[in-house]
Formats: sequence, C-alpha cells, structure tokens
Amino acid sequence: MNWYYIVLIIVWLAACKTAPVKTIGSIEPAGEALQALIHEDAEIEVIAEGFDWSEGPLWVPAENMLLFSDVPKNVVHKWTPEKGLETYLRPSGYTGATPRGEELGSNGLLLDREGRLILCQHGDRRLARMDAPLQQPAPVFVTLAGQYQGKQFNSPNDAVMRSNGDLFFTDPPYGMVQREKDPARELPFHGVFRVDHQSGEVTLLTDTITRPNGIALTPDERTLIIANSDPAKAVWYLYDIAPNDSLVNPRILRDVTADARNAPGLPDGLKVDRQGNIFASGPGGIWIFNSGGAMLGKIKLPVSAANCALADNDRVLYITADNYVLRVKMR
Repeated sequence: MNWYYIVLIIVWLAACKTAPVKTIGSIEPAGEALQALIHEDAEIEVIAEGFDWSEGPLWVPAENMLLFSDVPKNVVHKWTPEKGLETYLRPSGYTGATPRGEELGSNGLLLDREGRLILCQHGDRRLARMDAPLQQPAPVFVTLAGQYQGKQFNSPNDAVMRSNGDLFFTDPPYGMVQREKDPARELPFHGVFRVDHQSGEVTLLTDTITRPNGIALTPDERTLIIANSDPAKAVWYLYDIAPNDSLVNPRILRDVTADARNAPGLPDGLKVDRQGNIFASGPGGIWIFNSGGAMLGKIKLPVSAANCALADNDRVLYITADNYVLRVKMR
C-alpha cells in the first residue's frame, strides 16, 4: 500500500472519531424510587451552550426538534440531533423599534391543539401565537391575551394549555425594565390567569403569589402547580381547579427557601410526565417529585436551572440552565 492510501485512511479514521460528549452535574437520588426514571449514573449532556439565559424549552415531535428561548437576545433557537443548533425565530418576544430592558425576548413556549407555536412574550407583554407554519417561522404574531380589565400585563412568563384549549399563564415582572418600579407597569400585582379557548376572555385566578413563574397541570387536569421564584418565599404551590375554574384548596408542594440560600436557582419552570412525576427547576438543579409529592431526587447542576421539557414519550429530559441546554436520557 502506498503512502497516498495510507494518508487517506488516516484522514478517514480521524473524521470518524466522535468528539467526547461534554457533561456537567450529577444525579442525586433521594431513594431507590428514582431508579425507575433515571439511572444514578446517567449523564447530563451539554448539547448547546453560549447563551445569555436559555429558557422555555419545547420538544416538537412532528419536526423532531427542540425549540428554546434566549430571553435577553430576543430569539428562539432550534436544536435537532441531525443539525445541532440553528436560529429559528428573531425577534421572538419584543417587536418594538426602541431598545429597552434586558429580558425582552420570549420565555415559555408551547403548542396549541392545532400544533401552532404559542409564545410568552416579555417585551410585547402578551401571550401570542406565531402566525406562520412551524416549518417556515416568521416574526408575525396574533395576540391571544394582552390585557386584563384594560390594563397591560407585566411580562407573561410561562403557560400551559388544558386539553380543551384553555390557557393558564403566569405574569411576573421579569420583563419590565425596572420590574415592580417600572413606570410602564399597569397591574399592581403579579397574577396567574386563564384564557378561555372560545371567548378569549381573561380571568384572574390568583394575585396572592409574589413571583408566579413556572406553571403545569397534573395529568388529570384537576390540579395546577405554580412555582414562586421569590428568594424570600421559594415555594411550589398546588391548587385544585374547581368546576367553575376557580382555584381552591391551596397547599405547598415544597418550600425550598432555605435551600435557595445555598444553591443557585429558584423555583422556575416545570413539567409533569404522564405518570404525574414532576420535574421542577429549583435551587441546585431539577427537583423530581412523584405524583404524591414525595421527593425522588435531583439532577444537580452547578448553574441555575430555568426550565425543562420532556420528549420521546418521557424518555428524554431537556433542560435550559443559564447559558446551557442539557439532555438527560432516562429509562
């Protein structure tokens, strides 16, 4: 064999080598029950990095893609196993011409019953739907909810859709330039709201949570889970949904105020799998609870976790955490 072919073989072998996967963090089980979901030696893979603040992950099965927001950059990114990272939508949360503030992009993302993209838009202070196909994204939006009783929202943060099409969403101040002290603020509280799928009417469900953030429904759609990202009251709340859609029987799933003093992050975004297990970003990473509220363990991270998304029939968990997007392959 001559040197020409030897060089070709060496080049080919070098190209075939797979770069080592970057990982961070660890799995910390609270008992043996977590083994049914995640192996304690599971890797927390870094699949993308370099963002200002990654948020709102959404797995889109029909397109085999992960969408997520970089809130300060006012952009939605796309990640696929085949092509990796791509810019998907810009602007994503603020369509105004005058720059203002640092957290104006989209935050929470979800799909409606027709498979259309819904965005919680900090800068435009509304819940909106992208008026373009998923395969051909464009910054053209239809407002789904922009005001309550004639007053503009603070900055819708996260949302969940009930099977009948009703939307539940939170409205903390994080997209406001000066937050509570912003002169543009119109609502004197941080609310949790429902948008009726037929009439579009916006109903205030509660104004008693100081910093409502992540929001999710249990699989039976009878209970709403709301994260409070207040360092002085870092709590996950549970509310039953009454037949008239009011919130009743308030209670605490977990109070992690003390934990927040010693680990990065606060109660933020969360997701619930089909068995009712809760994956919630909080101090130190992702906290995992079973359907009865018992803690199963943590996905420990060295940076603040923002949100997560379940994919592939609950066998993959994607996590947005500070400047990272992470993946954990589960059982």
